[in-house]
Amino acid sequence: MRVSVIGCGHLGAPHAAAMAELGHEVVGVELNPETCRVLQSGRGAFYEKGLDELLAKHVPTGRLRFTSDLAEAAEWADLHFLAVGTPLREDGRGYDVDQVVRSVSSLTSLLKRPCTIVGKSTVTVGTVARLQEIVSAQAPDGVELVWNPEFLREGHAVEDTLYPDRIVAGLTSPGAQKAIEEVYAPILARNDVTLIVTDPPTAEVLKSAANAFLATKISYINAMAEVCEIVGADVSTVAYGLGIDPRIGHGGMRPGIGYGGGCLPKDTGAFTWRVGDLGATHAHALLQAVEGVNHSRMDAATALVERALGSPVDGARIAVLGASFKAGTSDVRNSPALRLAGRLHDAGARAVIYDPESTDAARNLRPRYTYADDAATALEGADIVVLATEWPQFTKDTKFPSSAGEAVRCKVLVDVRSAVDPEAWVAAGWEVWQLGRPVQRPEK
Repeated sequence: MRVSVIGCGHLGAPHAAAMAELGHEVVGVELNPETCRVLQSGRGAFYEKGLDELLAKHVPTGRLRFTSDLAEAAEWADLHFLAVGTPLREDGRGYDVDQVVRSVSSLTSLLKRPCTIVGKSTVTVGTVARLQEIVSAQAPDGVELVWNPEFLREGHAVEDTLYPDRIVAGLTSPGAQKAIEEVYAPILARNDVTLIVTDPPTAEVLKSAANAFLATKISYINAMAEVCEIVGADVSTVAYGLGIDPRIGHGGMRPGIGYGGGCLPKDTGAFTWRVGDLGATHAHALLQAVEGVNHSRMDAATALVERALGSPVDGARIAVLGASFKAGTSDVRNSPALRLAGRLHDAGARAVIYDPESTDAARNLRPRYTYADDAATALEGADIVVLATEWPQFTKDTKFPSSAGEAVRCKVLVDVRSAVDPEAWVAAGWEVWQLGRPVQRPEK
């Protein structure tokens, strides 16, 4: 198929590359000239595993190209994916869907023949009905609107697009379903993914409900970490025991400093407001509690650092390993890791931040903080090390505890991601502090 992807940020760029990998001819529409130039050069404007490889593979052949001209895409493509941003409104009351509305309005005014518009952006429940009114009023006959929400993990967006666990299509006609089945035909042919065909309102709710449930799960295990700290229990064993139950599972059951990034904070906040606006008072209270637990984790992490230091952080040199909101991405939006580093900085600590992929992004977003261009520089002379993002360079490399120990002044690790194996670090002479777990120390 001839496919356009309108909006080539964290959602659109991986989707465009994946569509080309599936065999479609693809044009990405990106209005930011610099981002468009970088993508057309065959590389990503941000780090996402596998993205650069697909761009380098398909851009030179012409199967995948990028433009800032929406009219070009409107004339050429048979199916248009909408992947523009929907940030949380400044007042917190749902998403700002202006980019989606403008994109649909601009696109439909340019269309001259039948095609399918497929929305992937996350929107407030009720938005698709508003968009359908625009399509019906402005588009020529034969233009179909489908809502096809994404369920991607940042850092795995390419993989999750090519190998999804589900495809949800909110639509209202057999023609729209045929278009979805055609564009995803190479994936559906594997018979290892469920295609859920439903109506647009259900697709909207399903997306919001999925992220809100994941946020609830993360917040729940963080709440249990708080209980474990009070009574001296080990939250990792609690999480393991809970996860054995197949109705619960292990995914998302690792305590830390809370969820972040471009999806969960925004999506949970928007869904919480909308649920309250609809009058679902009990669901609203539950989701408010989820957000409250998430916000409380910064206090818990700061207190853990102070307990490990044995004093307030003022004047301490602290190596902060990680700035992105999670490993596998350079995204620092709503990053708990960067927020914790900033809190330590503002409290008077000499916090030095290093991240394998997002140091530049963090430096651009928060230039007043202190950064290092490599781990050794960040660790040099540190009184304490804070593991703020679970990069495998820090958590899986068995040599890292020993090499890091050579640079620091004190071998004290505060792992606010519950990501390391304490035994390996303790064997290398470190004290290991983790949320919801007893401190682990080397034997004397």
